[in-house]
Amino acid sequence: MARVLVAMSGGVDSSVAAHLLQEQGHEVIGAFLRLGDGGQAAEKSRACCTVEDAIDARRVADVLEIRFYSFNYAEQFRKIIDYFVDEYREGRTPNPCARCNQWIKFDVFHDLARDLGAEFVATGHYARVVEGVDGPRLARGIDGNKDQSYFLATVPYSVLKECLFPVGELRKSQVRDLAGAANLPVVQKAESQEICFVPANDYRRVIRKEAPESLQQGDIIDEDGDKIGTHEGYAAYTVGQRRGLGIAAGEPRYVVKTDRTTNQVVLGRRESLLEDQFQISEMNWLSPTPPELPHRCTVQIRHGGTPQSCTVQVNPGNEWLEVSLDQPVFAIASGQVAALY
Repeated sequence: MARVLVAMSGGVDSSVAAHLLQEQGHEVIGAFLRLGDGGQAAEKSRACCTVEDAIDARRVADVLEIRFYSFNYAEQFRKIIDYFVDEYREGRTPNPCARCNQWIKFDVFHDLARDLGAEFVATGHYARVVEGVDGPRLARGIDGNKDQSYFLATVPYSVLKECLFPVGELRKSQVRDLAGAANLPVVQKAESQEICFVPANDYRRVIRKEAPESLQQGDIIDEDGDKIGTHEGYAAYTVGQRRGLGIAAGEPRYVVKTDRTTNQVVLGRRESLLEDQFQISEMNWLSPTPPELPHRCTVQIRHGGTPQSCTVQVNPGNEWLEVSLDQPVFAIASGQVAALY
């Protein structure tokens, strides 16, 4: 058996993860990471990392009778907030949860585990680590409706062999049942469904505070360049957005592009956002060696999105890779994670 450091968020998933590891005979240490301003977090009802979450995590640790620590990682987490704001400032769509896994939970947190003498890090993610012929591989969780492997696509392969995802083999209903059987005080706790540093799920408040220059009024134009309205700031819009545009039209209009240089938002028809090719950078191969290219696989471009059959190949002339889809996909947003399976 091993010593395992469990990232306990105060929710039912990570609580059951700690419980399962303890049942398996591991020495379990719980850790809560404070990642932001507790006062700001208190505004939110369905986000993680609040003061209440820290209290819940400690209550679970008390029931399990395991060591428990609370660490303030707000300074390190500032990198996630800066990235989030910079992406919107540049007209891209960020993925802060994936970056947090990459830069905090599976980087800084692993260093913390080593300091505490832990051999493994565990979380409550719905994903699995399976042994392949050439080493460990990241796989989807059994519960397809809860699968979180997409958000783990950025985890370095070098630390994958040190990761445990105890609830990845279970369905959400089974996790709830286990929490009840173990008398864990969070058995009925609602799930967190918001970005932890975004008050009331309104990301514009963060942009307004951190980058007010990107929320200045400008023109909304159509694909022919004609003005059809006024927007509140290009960073308040994302590719594929349909609601909240303030434009009356005979047929649905979608955000096709946001332009920082001209402070314009371009609207178009749905077919304008159907694409069968895009490029990807910052590759993180979750295997000992990259596959030979071109390579046939599926790609997922957003959480909860349907995997799409594609071919990945080298793009001549630069270090990016090119993804060619078998069928066009709607609203491929620059800045998002493209997870290949």
